[in-house]
Amino acid sequence: MEAASPSQCTTPRGNLGGVLSGISLCVALAAGLSLRLWMLKHHSLVNGDALIYGDLGKNILLHGRYGLTAGSGAIYPTLIRLPGYPLFLALCFRLFGMENYASACWVQIALELAGCLLLADFTRQIVPGRCAGISRQAAAHCTLWLAVLCPFTAIYTAEPLSESLTLFALTLALRSAARFCARPGWGAALPFTFAVTYAALLRPDGALVGMALAPALLVCLMRKMPKENSAGAEAEAGAVRGPGLARMAAVCILLVLVPFAAWSWRNWQVFHVVEPLAPRLANDPGERPNLGWERWVKSWCLDYVSTYEIYWNVPDDTLDVSKLPSRAFDSPAQQAETAALAADYNVNHELTPEIDARFGKLADERIAAHPLRYYLCLPAGRVADMWLRPRVENLYDDLDWWVYREHPAETRVSWAYAGLNVLYLLLGVAGLYLRPRLWPSMLTYFLLRSALLATVEAPEARYTLECFPMLFALGGVALYRFTCWVLALVLKVKASAGSD
Repeated sequence: MEAASPSQCTTPRGNLGGVLSGISLCVALAAGLSLRLWMLKHHSLVNGDALIYGDLGKNILLHGRYGLTAGSGAIYPTLIRLPGYPLFLALCFRLFGMENYASACWVQIALELAGCLLLADFTRQIVPGRCAGISRQAAAHCTLWLAVLCPFTAIYTAEPLSESLTLFALTLALRSAARFCARPGWGAALPFTFAVTYAALLRPDGALVGMALAPALLVCLMRKMPKENSAGAEAEAGAVRGPGLARMAAVCILLVLVPFAAWSWRNWQVFHVVEPLAPRLANDPGERPNLGWERWVKSWCLDYVSTYEIYWNVPDDTLDVSKLPSRAFDSPAQQAETAALAADYNVNHELTPEIDARFGKLADERIAAHPLRYYLCLPAGRVADMWLRPRVENLYDDLDWWVYREHPAETRVSWAYAGLNVLYLLLGVAGLYLRPRLWPSMLTYFLLRSALLATVEAPEARYTLECFPMLFALGGVALYRFTCWVLALVLKVKASAGSD
């Protein structure tokens, strides 16, 4: 795509431009609020992980303990979830009433809309220098509209889960990083520190945003320090220079480490284990992680259907061999062994050490026979499924969404969602091609997250949701530049026609 020249990147100026900008802002926020209220009315659901988070929040308030309630009513300590979201729910329960999950959703709606505004400002700051002035505002509004109208992120405000707060934290980190690179100071450093820290306290993978953005901030620090004594280096009001930047970096690093040091100390005191985040398989110390089962699932699982119908059922529910895909067996003998394993498990719905070991042995056979499939093809396929699958997991649609004759309406919605998802991805790629500020950090985040997801046994599309704030920003840049290009082309054609 050929970039438009600065003269081509124009929009209405003066009072008219300000009025139009204000109208766009208000209408966008109203549309975003309406979409999220509709999601809250029709798709709010409190189960599974939401109840785990809620139980942790209640026990913090009622008993001052970070633990889960057993069937007998006793509270046992746990470390399977980080404290970021339970503390948020505890605050909501304290302010709005115990187990008032709707209040948490309302707060999430407000935070996500605020995050959309922060993201628009982030886009304004990263627009390539060739298109300056009013064009930055236009690109910001493109991002705002892409963000507020995205159903993939909006639907998670209607559920008491950590996704919405994670998206807000990522957005705050992006905006703060852009501000810091433009003008280093405490006003940007402290929000960035809070954002990356809280993102990691919400979910272990939240630490990736700090890993992706920190190098850019470090480069910025190194560039600013030598300019302290240069003739033209007088700082803008409030900016920090030289040794002050080093002190600021040290303080921010300390602030990041303190919560995780406290969490690690608590886990050591309670469980005598070193755990600064949360266990990968969400198992408390003393609980078997069922590594044989996990490895066997990883030897064939490729899509969300298998995650929902097989992986989530074990243990405690039936393992239905008829729902296994054909790739789960390499031979009739393997199929018979798998059926025998399933039958033994289904007696008590318990993964005993002996059954888990048999699953592990079966997995080892499959891995030895097809190492390329296990280490390359299946991980790549799972990552592709998480990026490209229609994001309808919260719409109560059938998993076989592609079977049109059984549910034509659901299939049409699923294809529309798939198309919208591809559109966001294409806009993000186009935005990367235009190379706005901080594009290497955003690309690094995409790569780091995809590499991490390649290690996951059971794919879920929501695991790539954290990439969407960056896709919105990149898409806003690309959408506006494409509009500039189209308008320039139209004007050129009209000019040519007039000269003729």
